[in-house]
Amino acid sequence: MKKTQEEIHPLISVITVVFNDAINIEETILSVINQNYEYIEYIVIDGKSDDGTTAIIKKHEHSIKYWISEEDKGIYDAMNKGINVAKGDLITFMNSGDKYLTTDVLMKLELLALSQQYISHT
Repeated sequence: MKKTQEEIHPLISVITVVFNDAINIEETILSVINQNYEYIEYIVIDGKSDDGTTAIIKKHEHSIKYWISEEDKGIYDAMNKGINVAKGDLITFMNSGDKYLTTDVLMKLELLALSQQYISHT
């Protein structure tokens, strides 16, 4: 039986946690959604920002698999919320204000993971 592309390539869940960072969130979102790796599940967990952050998230929600804006108990609670909804073979965090320097970072992560046999697709 031939494997589908989804079975060959690992799904990478990228989780961004943010609270009141309207100045930086768009650059972070763009660095994730502009990755040239196709199998990304992008998750954004917002701590009920009131500075315009959610408007920026909504602007890009067509490229975000899951997002929520609600109060949390801090950064680790927000990270755990993201992990709880993630379905990826690999999970990584890209906090608001951070960005990938190139568009092939997740592709390189896939190659590294497969070469190190962190993921088995047998």
